[in-house]
Amino acid sequence: MQSSRSQPCSCPSLKLREVASMYFTMVAAFLVILVVALQGSAPRESDFPFKVPLDPQGLLELSWNVSYPEQAVHFQLLIRELRFGLLFGMSDRGEFENADLAVLWSDGHNSYFGDAWSDAKGQLHMDSQQDYQLLGARRAPEGLYLLFRRAFSTCDPKDYLIEDGTVHLIYGILEKPVPSLQAINISALRGGLQRVQLLKPNISIPELPSDMKSMEITAPDVVIPSQETTYWCYMAELPEGFPKHHIIMYEPVVTAGNEALVHHMEVFQCAAQFDSFPHYNGPCDSKMKPDRLNYCRHVLAAWAMGAQAFYYPEEAGLAFGGPGSSRYLRLEIHYHNPLVFKGRRDSSGIRLYYTATLRPYDAGIMELGLVYSPVMAIPPGEDSFILTGYCTDKCTQLALPASGIRIFASQLHTHLAGRKVVTVLSRDGRERQVVNADRHYSPHFQEIRMLKEVVAVFPGDELITTCTYNTEDRSRATVGGFGILEEMCVNYVHYYPQTQLELCKSAVDPGYLHRYFNLVNRFNDEEICMCPQVSVPQQFYSIPWNTFNRDVLKSLYGFAPISMHCNKSSAIRFPGFPGAGAGSGPFRLTYQGEMSAENTNSTFISLMTHGSTSALQTSLLLLTLRLSLSLTFPHEHAAGSPAGASPPRSRAHRALPAPAHVPTGHQAGPMSHLS
Repeated sequence: MQSSRSQPCSCPSLKLREVASMYFTMVAAFLVILVVALQGSAPRESDFPFKVPLDPQGLLELSWNVSYPEQAVHFQLLIRELRFGLLFGMSDRGEFENADLAVLWSDGHNSYFGDAWSDAKGQLHMDSQQDYQLLGARRAPEGLYLLFRRAFSTCDPKDYLIEDGTVHLIYGILEKPVPSLQAINISALRGGLQRVQLLKPNISIPELPSDMKSMEITAPDVVIPSQETTYWCYMAELPEGFPKHHIIMYEPVVTAGNEALVHHMEVFQCAAQFDSFPHYNGPCDSKMKPDRLNYCRHVLAAWAMGAQAFYYPEEAGLAFGGPGSSRYLRLEIHYHNPLVFKGRRDSSGIRLYYTATLRPYDAGIMELGLVYSPVMAIPPGEDSFILTGYCTDKCTQLALPASGIRIFASQLHTHLAGRKVVTVLSRDGRERQVVNADRHYSPHFQEIRMLKEVVAVFPGDELITTCTYNTEDRSRATVGGFGILEEMCVNYVHYYPQTQLELCKSAVDPGYLHRYFNLVNRFNDEEICMCPQVSVPQQFYSIPWNTFNRDVLKSLYGFAPISMHCNKSSAIRFPGFPGAGAGSGPFRLTYQGEMSAENTNSTFISLMTHGSTSALQTSLLLLTLRLSLSLTFPHEHAAGSPAGASPPRSRAHRALPAPAHVPTGHQAGPMSHLS
């Protein structure tokens, strides 16, 4: 598990590891630790700032802290009703196969604790390198507390590498005694998973002003529906004439007893263009929900299970109230009720802390990534398909102040097929810094995360967002769009000082996608309908997804020109950007790869030598596409290139005509679509 992703470190040799003795820790009646292999001292009981329920009933509660000097996490696990043991651990996506586990089990007479791992079939094995270090246990009226420690990186190939981003925690409860670790049947366990951000940033809490006030945005007395998933919407409003304030902090308000059911919550501000919004308190997907609530999309606060209070930097605050700001707010709560409890009442929400003493800077939210457009698509049956969106140097050059902006927080977002998301900062054609990355991303766990380091972005910098998708369970193409079965690739970055730039995103140029449909049609027996009245999704759905068509699409997204959106929150293009002007269509910032005959021919010859018909067809089509691009536009080279772009390595700025039947996904300001 760990070897493929871990950083270089000093590890014991394999021989030493093989001969290292495995230890067991015996627990008498699960109450008192009799034998403990102590490595380091246990942290204080009060020194666990992060907490999350593991199971829907709240019988298992995990608390933890992070020691960056030690590069380790200390866990405190409260087991309220212990029977014959427990499995706790981590895996790539929350599976019990190929998992890294700490196991507490009983044979009916004695009880044991050990570091274990599961293979691809779910069979448990004791690990020869014991990296879950048991620190202690204590009995309390509420249950048994286990304290243990785990290093971020252990150099053990069977261990999970704890890194930034989402971690999928898994648990299983033993209902019967077992004679040995190997006798545990994972498939028969009552278990589940919980997603958390284990490696919380070590950020000091800024001093709060004396005139700070608070406001609770809570949904009153909701009867949680007796179904697994519910999105609940509630409308609130600020007082009439509420002046401009700065939000400087917010925290969750969760009704006692519902900690395991309230999955995540968001507060959105409504569009200022409407004088009023109707009141509503009901399911977000109800036919009774007024359509105007769809215009409440500007994120003010977002919280997910396991997150603590969110603090703005002491020099900035998020403005709300005053002229040009809507008084109306929409609270959205995601209830996760897998045990289908009935009649449970809830009044959860978010508490905003704000001040009338404005800080030096207004904070802003900028949307990076891909335009919400069907021109970006993922073929079915893909285990790792990559799409990339650009906020280009030309946009930041025109839109950002000379002193730049400072990004301090980030919220990554895709729909159900998303598996990884990363945004990098590129300067002068080189990747300089990772803004935010989540290699175990889950669309079911999205929160605004404070960055460990503030990222400075200056005019001329590029912000490149890459998303990885898995569509192995789908039978037709997944296109970009707003629907839950469509896809997005977004990073909502929180920064200061606020600028007019609220959306900096891209997509492949629609005209070149149309060429893809034309050329693929020539090389396939089945015809793809390309009539003007046929939508882009329908054209994608009609493609036979053989290796040839998949490879060509990947290549197209790598070297074709892009359509660039550099917009204000009003969806108006930034003044001075190419293509801006009254009555003109969406502007384009085009990337063009270098089309040297030498490179093209070498690729062609290399593919031919494999003797594969598919490879030969692909090489011919790519050659045709590349020649088409190079003949359409003369080469225009410029200094620098976007880090991670594939290729393109040079830039040309042109307004490209888009076919009328191909939507460009024209965007407004930041939006959130948690799923």
